[in-house]
Amino acid sequence: MTEKKNSPEGIELRYSDLSDGKYLKQWLLDPSVARWFPMFDEVEIDDAVARWIGFSRYKCSLTATKEGVPCGITTLYLQPYRKLAHQCEFGIIVAPEMRGQGVGTLLISNLSHMAKENFKIEVLHLQVYAENPAINLYTRMGFREFGRQTHWIKEKDGFYVGRVFMERWL
Repeated sequence: MTEKKNSPEGIELRYSDLSDGKYLKQWLLDPSVARWFPMFDEVEIDDAVARWIGFSRYKCSLTATKEGVPCGITTLYLQPYRKLAHQCEFGIIVAPEMRGQGVGTLLISNLSHMAKENFKIEVLHLQVYAENPAINLYTRMGFREFGRQTHWIKEKDGFYVGRVFMERWL
């Protein structure tokens, strides 16, 4: 698989599989998590979960587990076109009760290694809500902002939320 770097106590990594989708959905249904993702309702969450977990068939998705139970997932959204194959966006989610314990760091570190070694990715990029505290993790992991969009999401109350684009050369 990939090399495990600085694994927090009791956390194991494995390739994701379709059964992890139920955990992903559970996390996305949690209001404290959902506020950082653009899905509006359960139908949109089901669609996102199917897309996200569908990449597991390419062995480009990692699941962190504690005592055999998933506690975080990260996925490379591989490009289908050769001219774009050198770069890749990724997604990451950590169970609310596991945040701040090194799971996100472990997932990003190993995903980066896998991206470079297994898929010859040269640059990883992501998009994140402008106010998301995970920006601190991404910055610590070597990602740098390369753009912003101020009116990305229109909330129910009519206010807009921006997003930040970040990248890291591997």
